[in-house]
Amino acid sequence: MARILIVDDEKSIRETLKEILQYEDYEVEEAENGKKALEMIKKFNYDAVLCDIKMPGMDGIELLDQASEMVPELPFIMISGHGTIETALEATKKGAFDFISKPPDLNKLLITVRNATEKNSLVIETKVLKRKITKTREIIGDSPSIKKIKDTIDKVAPTDARVLITGENGTGKELVARWIHERSNRNEESFVEVNCAAIPSELIESELFGHEKGSFTSAHKQRIGKFEIANNGTLFLDEIGDMSPSAQAKVLRALQENKITRVGGEKDIDVNVRIVAATNKDLRLEIEEGRFREDLYHRISVILIHVPSLNERSDDIPLIAEKFIQEICEDNGMPRKTLTPSALTELRKINWTGNIRELRNVIERLVILCDSKITGEDVLNFSNASSRRTSSLDVVEQFEKFQDFKDYAEKVFIDSKLKKNKWNVAKTAQEIDIQRSHLYNKIDKYGLKRTKK
Repeated sequence: MARILIVDDEKSIRETLKEILQYEDYEVEEAENGKKALEMIKKFNYDAVLCDIKMPGMDGIELLDQASEMVPELPFIMISGHGTIETALEATKKGAFDFISKPPDLNKLLITVRNATEKNSLVIETKVLKRKITKTREIIGDSPSIKKIKDTIDKVAPTDARVLITGENGTGKELVARWIHERSNRNEESFVEVNCAAIPSELIESELFGHEKGSFTSAHKQRIGKFEIANNGTLFLDEIGDMSPSAQAKVLRALQENKITRVGGEKDIDVNVRIVAATNKDLRLEIEEGRFREDLYHRISVILIHVPSLNERSDDIPLIAEKFIQEICEDNGMPRKTLTPSALTELRKINWTGNIRELRNVIERLVILCDSKITGEDVLNFSNASSRRTSSLDVVEQFEKFQDFKDYAEKVFIDSKLKKNKWNVAKTAQEIDIQRSHLYNKIDKYGLKRTKK
């Protein structure tokens, strides 16, 4: 059932339009002014908006402007009792789906609403399909480290410079590699990924360089390797720190001479491939311990990009979480769900050992199991217990002075007890053996407040 928002300062018009649309099986909600409508658009998903132009305070054109920045695909049908060609043109230029004069013709109104909702459904379906056929997603975040990565990609991508991406598992190293490819001059050609950690050492050479028929027991036919498949494109060597020494030697030759030889073959094959590599290991340490070739390291690390852990950029968590909610709801055809301030607070407290990958799993769990508003209590209930909070050592490291740590511990203790007792101050004071007046002083000192749900 399509969901329509009616925005008009005249109650009689809202009620008339609502009655008509509900009769046609639309779900309808109302807003008496632009400000309230904007708040509703922020919180809920709508398939179309019927909006009056002349309203006190924020008029329809201004609402259209601001709403389009938040939800560009949301169709606005503008309605005015003072309609002119100039007004209609202005609304259309601002992105309005259509313009209807008051009093509206019933048939025209219903046809326009139907077309608008169908268009919105097609836009969403297209977005979902695009996400399914391409793995290149947006790099989300406004933190200094993410801005630096984006700036580096913009400078490096148009060149053929080899790039080494470092970072913990789940931070998004593959996404950075795909961005480099998409913004390069090779973006019309293949992006080929090889997970060096997932392929047995005895098979990695065949995977990379291919093999000739009969070159080993199970080689029943000729196989083309990833270097040849990625010719003129980009070859992404993920977890290159796990590559076998013999494969490292052959990769080094391929990079030096732009030639490969299939396993069991004698013929040199020219290849033109851009190498982007990634690892979660310290390759300098691997070199010192004899597990990684230093000459190969220098070949692949012309440009170094380090992707920080999610804990290092916790300010980006709200943006990332909201993006995941939008995608998961769209992919599953669910109404848009929202995170309350308390939910965002709890998400930022978690020690994300699995980084972005773990955050997406938790958000998907919350979207499936929770109501339309996801609360802090929901996050506590459905996030992994092993990653809910940072370790005690991490907490201690945040403080330099003992008194600051004592204040922190006291605040956490009191807050926990108040929540347990549903903010019954008298009961909490008795339970923790403190005078009620002292407890009120502590609540005021630490700025403790009831969690909004």
